[in-house]
Amino acid sequence: MARNGVGGIMTEAQDRFVRQSALVPADRLSGLAVTVIGVGAIGRQVALQLASIGVRRIQLVDFDTVEKTNVTTQGYLASDIGKTKVAATSQAIEQIDPMIKIDKVVDRYRAKQSTGDVMFCCVDSITARSAIWRSVRGRVELFVDGRMLGEVIRVLAAHNVPSSDHYANTLFTAADAQQGTCTSHGTIYAASIAAGLMVHQFTRWLRNLPLDQDTTLNLLAGELSAVLPNPIPT
Repeated sequence: MARNGVGGIMTEAQDRFVRQSALVPADRLSGLAVTVIGVGAIGRQVALQLASIGVRRIQLVDFDTVEKTNVTTQGYLASDIGKTKVAATSQAIEQIDPMIKIDKVVDRYRAKQSTGDVMFCCVDSITARSAIWRSVRGRVELFVDGRMLGEVIRVLAAHNVPSSDHYANTLFTAADAQQGTCTSHGTIYAASIAAGLMVHQFTRWLRNLPLDQDTTLNLLAGELSAVLPNPIPT
């Protein structure tokens, strides 16, 4: 038990989340399962932030293993090298909250695979994004996609018909994609900012607040732009 500073007593769980209680509704989190596809630069940071805000069920999907360069750009530890990214991220989540239920999928995402109510797409290929979207559109309540190339970040959130249609229009062909992938040039600070923007859209959705369906942040130029919020229908 921990004292609340005014003579009362609160449980350890209440004490852990008390500073975010006005921003992250625990009652909604308790019934949600969240899927993170790709736990590289952005995805690992998303998974750790989800664990920190109190998500109770997290599914991690990734086939890759931790390499030396992932320590500096993706937030892995030197002791993680050689482990699967799913295993290493699971261990980090357990250090935050051992009571979180983690579904570990050491594989590429498959269309027939069951997923959570909310999905964070953190892959580095437009082809993979397109395939994932085709398989989950209409199956998940909220879909958040994070894209990063160097110091340019783009976050898209789809949760209803207009935002889903907008997202579909961003899935251009691989031939039209900007050269390079999310992992070709990156830093841990850009990945952390991208993850924060993605989780922020999630917490807005939890509070039934309007979402920014398309946000672009150019860190080098100091420019931020966003498509006008699209209210959640009542």
